[in-house]
Amino acid sequence: MLNTADSRTASMTDLRAYEAFLIHEARLLDEGRFDEWLALFTADTHYWVPSQPNQANPFDTISLMSDDRRLLETRVRRLADPRIYSQEPRSRTSRIVTNLSLEPNPGKPGDVIRSKFALVEYRREEQRHFAGTYCHRLVAHGSSFQIAEKRIDLVNCDGPLDGLVVPF
Repeated sequence: MLNTADSRTASMTDLRAYEAFLIHEARLLDEGRFDEWLALFTADTHYWVPSQPNQANPFDTISLMSDDRRLLETRVRRLADPRIYSQEPRSRTSRIVTNLSLEPNPGKPGDVIRSKFALVEYRREEQRHFAGTYCHRLVAHGSSFQIAEKRIDLVNCDGPLDGLVVPF
Protein backbone atom coordinates (compact mmCIF):
# COMPACT_ATOMS: atom_id res chain seq x y z
CA MET A 1 0.00 0.00 0.00
CA LEU A 2 1.37 3.40 -0.93
CA ASN A 3 0.84 6.53 1.12
CA THR A 4 1.18 9.90 -0.59
CA ALA A 5 -0.38 11.99 2.17
CA ASP A 6 2.84 13.77 3.22
CA SER A 7 3.89 17.29 2.21
CA ARG A 8 6.07 16.17 -0.74
CA THR A 9 4.44 15.17 -3.95
CA ALA A 10 5.63 12.13 -5.79
CA SER A 11 4.03 10.38 -8.68
CA MET A 12 2.59 6.92 -8.19
CA THR A 13 5.25 5.75 -10.67
CA ASP A 14 8.03 6.94 -8.32
CA LEU A 15 6.43 5.28 -5.31
CA ARG A 16 5.90 2.05 -7.24
CA ALA A 17 9.59 2.05 -8.21
CA TYR A 18 10.59 2.51 -4.55
CA GLU A 19 8.15 -0.21 -3.52
CA ALA A 20 9.54 -2.62 -6.12
CA PHE A 21 13.07 -1.92 -4.87
CA LEU A 22 12.15 -2.56 -1.21
CA ILE A 23 10.30 -5.76 -2.12
CA HIS A 24 13.36 -6.89 -4.09
CA GLU A 25 15.58 -6.19 -1.06
CA ALA A 26 13.24 -8.23 1.18
CA ARG A 27 13.28 -11.11 -1.31
CA LEU A 28 17.10 -11.18 -1.43
CA LEU A 29 17.18 -11.41 2.37
CA ASP A 30 14.48 -14.09 2.54
CA GLU A 31 16.32 -16.16 -0.07
CA GLY A 32 19.67 -15.78 1.73
CA ARG A 33 21.23 -13.97 -1.23
CA PHE A 34 23.35 -11.80 1.05
CA ASP A 35 26.07 -10.87 -1.46
CA GLU A 36 23.41 -9.52 -3.82
CA TRP A 37 21.78 -7.72 -0.87
CA LEU A 38 25.13 -6.16 0.05
CA ALA A 39 25.48 -4.89 -3.53
CA LEU A 40 22.37 -2.74 -2.94
CA PHE A 41 24.33 -0.51 -0.53
CA THR A 42 26.54 2.47 -1.37
CA ALA A 43 30.21 2.52 -0.40
CA ASP A 44 29.49 5.10 2.33
CA THR A 45 26.29 3.48 3.62
CA HIS A 46 25.05 3.37 7.20
CA TYR A 47 22.87 0.50 8.49
CA TRP A 48 21.37 1.26 11.89
CA VAL A 49 19.12 -0.53 14.38
CA PRO A 50 18.55 1.75 17.41
CA SER A 51 18.21 0.20 20.88
CA GLN A 52 15.76 2.81 22.16
CA PRO A 53 12.51 4.25 20.81
CA ASN A 54 13.07 7.66 19.16
CA GLN A 55 16.86 7.35 19.48
CA ALA A 56 18.27 10.46 17.81
CA ASN A 57 21.61 9.06 16.67
CA PRO A 58 23.89 6.04 17.08
CA PHE A 59 26.52 7.96 19.06
CA ASP A 60 24.80 8.94 22.32
CA THR A 61 23.92 5.40 23.38
CA ILE A 62 24.62 1.86 22.25
CA SER A 63 22.70 0.54 19.25
CA LEU A 64 21.60 -2.99 18.42
CA MET A 65 23.50 -2.58 15.14
CA SER A 66 25.36 0.37 13.66
CA ASP A 67 27.28 -0.76 10.61
CA ASP A 68 29.22 1.04 7.93
CA ARG A 69 29.91 -0.74 4.63
CA ARG A 70 32.92 -2.60 6.05
CA LEU A 71 30.94 -4.00 8.99
CA LEU A 72 28.11 -5.01 6.67
CA GLU A 73 30.64 -6.89 4.53
CA THR A 74 31.90 -8.68 7.67
CA ARG A 75 28.31 -9.57 8.65
CA VAL A 76 27.68 -11.03 5.18
CA ARG A 77 30.95 -13.03 5.26
CA ARG A 78 29.91 -14.52 8.62
CA LEU A 79 26.49 -15.44 7.27
CA ALA A 80 28.13 -17.14 4.27
CA ASP A 81 30.37 -19.31 6.46
CA PRO A 82 28.92 -22.84 6.59
CA ARG A 83 30.23 -23.23 10.17
CA ILE A 84 28.38 -20.27 11.67
CA TYR A 85 26.93 -21.81 14.82
CA SER A 86 24.26 -19.16 15.26
CA GLN A 87 22.83 -20.23 11.89
CA GLU A 88 22.98 -24.01 12.27
CA PRO A 89 20.45 -24.82 10.96
CA ARG A 90 19.87 -21.77 8.77
CA SER A 91 17.00 -19.46 9.60
CA ARG A 92 14.07 -19.36 7.24
CA THR A 93 12.51 -15.92 7.01
CA SER A 94 9.57 -14.13 5.48
CA ARG A 95 9.30 -10.34 5.24
CA ILE A 96 6.40 -8.08 4.40
CA VAL A 97 7.05 -4.44 3.46
CA THR A 98 4.10 -2.03 3.20
CA ASN A 99 2.73 1.48 3.86
CA LEU A 100 5.39 3.39 1.92
CA SER A 101 5.59 7.14 2.20
CA LEU A 102 8.07 9.71 0.97
CA GLU A 103 9.58 11.64 3.90
CA PRO A 104 11.32 15.03 4.07
CA ASN A 105 15.05 14.77 3.45
CA PRO A 106 16.80 18.04 4.21
CA GLY A 107 20.31 18.44 2.89
CA LYS A 108 21.17 14.92 1.77
CA PRO A 109 21.08 13.41 -1.71
CA GLY A 110 18.36 10.91 -2.50
CA ASP A 111 14.88 10.31 -1.17
CA VAL A 112 13.86 8.94 2.23
CA ILE A 113 11.24 6.23 2.03
CA ARG A 114 9.49 5.24 5.24
CA SER A 115 7.72 1.88 5.37
CA LYS A 116 6.39 -0.65 7.83
CA PHE A 117 7.68 -4.20 7.98
CA ALA A 118 6.94 -7.55 9.54
CA LEU A 119 9.57 -10.28 9.70
CA VAL A 120 9.08 -13.88 10.76
CA GLU A 121 12.17 -15.98 11.46
CA TYR A 122 11.94 -19.75 11.92
CA ARG A 123 14.87 -21.72 13.28
CA ARG A 124 15.28 -24.75 15.58
CA GLU A 125 11.53 -25.25 15.84
CA GLU A 126 11.02 -21.73 17.14
CA GLN A 127 9.39 -18.81 15.41
CA ARG A 128 10.25 -15.20 16.18
CA HIS A 129 8.35 -12.12 15.07
CA PHE A 130 9.82 -8.69 14.47
CA ALA A 131 7.97 -5.61 13.31
CA GLY A 132 8.73 -1.95 12.97
CA THR A 133 9.58 0.89 10.66
CA TYR A 134 12.18 1.07 7.93
CA CYS A 135 13.64 4.38 6.77
CA HIS A 136 15.68 3.94 3.60
CA ARG A 137 17.58 6.82 2.04
CA LEU A 138 17.80 5.77 -1.57
CA VAL A 139 20.01 7.34 -4.22
CA ALA A 140 19.70 6.85 -7.96
CA HIS A 141 22.00 4.19 -9.41
CA GLY A 142 21.59 3.50 -13.11
CA SER A 143 17.97 2.56 -13.70
CA SER A 144 17.45 1.60 -10.04
CA PHE A 145 18.61 2.71 -6.59
CA GLN A 146 21.21 2.06 -3.92
CA ILE A 147 20.78 2.29 -0.16
CA ALA A 148 22.76 5.18 1.30
CA GLU A 149 21.20 4.75 4.76
CA LYS A 150 18.89 2.19 6.31
CA ARG A 151 17.37 2.69 9.75
CA ILE A 152 15.35 -0.10 11.33
CA ASP A 153 13.18 0.91 14.28
CA LEU A 154 11.97 -2.29 15.94
CA VAL A 155 8.73 -2.04 17.91
CA ASN A 156 10.43 -3.90 20.78
CA CYS A 157 13.92 -2.41 20.38
CA ASP A 158 14.27 -1.85 24.14
CA GLY A 159 13.02 -5.32 25.10
CA PRO A 160 15.00 -8.54 25.47
CA LEU A 161 16.23 -9.69 22.06
CA ASP A 162 18.05 -12.98 21.81
CA GLY A 163 20.84 -13.24 19.22
CA LEU A 164 20.12 -10.95 16.30
CA VAL A 165 21.93 -12.59 13.39
CA VAL A 166 19.66 -12.31 10.36
CA PRO A 167 19.67 -8.80 8.85
CA PHE A 168 16.48 -6.82 8.91
